[in-house]
Amino acid sequence: MAVRPDTPNPKPRRFYTSAAIAERDGAFAVTLDGRIAKSPAGARLIVPTRALATAVAAEWAAQADAIDVAAMPLTRLAFTALDRVPGADEALAQTLVHFAQADVLCYFAETPQDLLARQSELWTPWLDWAAEALGLYFVRAVGIVHAPQPPDTLSRVASWARGKDGFNLTGLAFAAGLFHSAILALAVQHKKLSGSRALDLSRLDQAYQEDRWGVDAESAARTEAQRRDAQAVQAWFEAL
Repeated sequence: MAVRPDTPNPKPRRFYTSAAIAERDGAFAVTLDGRIAKSPAGARLIVPTRALATAVAAEWAAQADAIDVAAMPLTRLAFTALDRVPGADEALAQTLVHFAQADVLCYFAETPQDLLARQSELWTPWLDWAAEALGLYFVRAVGIVHAPQPPDTLSRVASWARGKDGFNLTGLAFAAGLFHSAILALAVQHKKLSGSRALDLSRLDQAYQEDRWGVDAESAARTEAQRRDAQAVQAWFEAL
């Protein structure tokens, strides 16, 4: 039977019996039937810690007859880290800077007052943490008009990112995009916040609107997918 052009690509069939880990020169490889797995670009699936290799191998072991890469968030992050091209580390660092330039925690609502009060109560401690723990001082704004952040803060964010290895940097860039916040990404990376809690903080405005008007099925599914990603990036940092 002919395949329609718009037919989704079928999921690849599971081609291995077992997934395990093996130490390789101080790092840890994920093996499938004893052979090191490879990324889409052909890099060997070797990660820096035993804990991360174990978690990635568990994702491969959990696959059924077909391999659902969408359900393997740690594997996808590992592939991203391994398949970095020259110059990608600087691009990832600039991703963190981009979200620092318009960090969601810096934009407080003008109205209603109860939303503003909730944001002030829940966001201010993390703005204070960024300043006290990391030396990152952010300008706070009211409304949606862009508020430029201090050049020194953005420079510090870039320097912080450039000092990280590729695996931590991959996680930071992913988390910043997920939360629309460099501050929340750094808080999860520092193990000060859970991924799920960071997601809740990043979407206070959406949650407020949902409390008032309800949630449709599409929005609920999107939030649930984001929560899985948030929990995965927390697990990523913990395993590193």
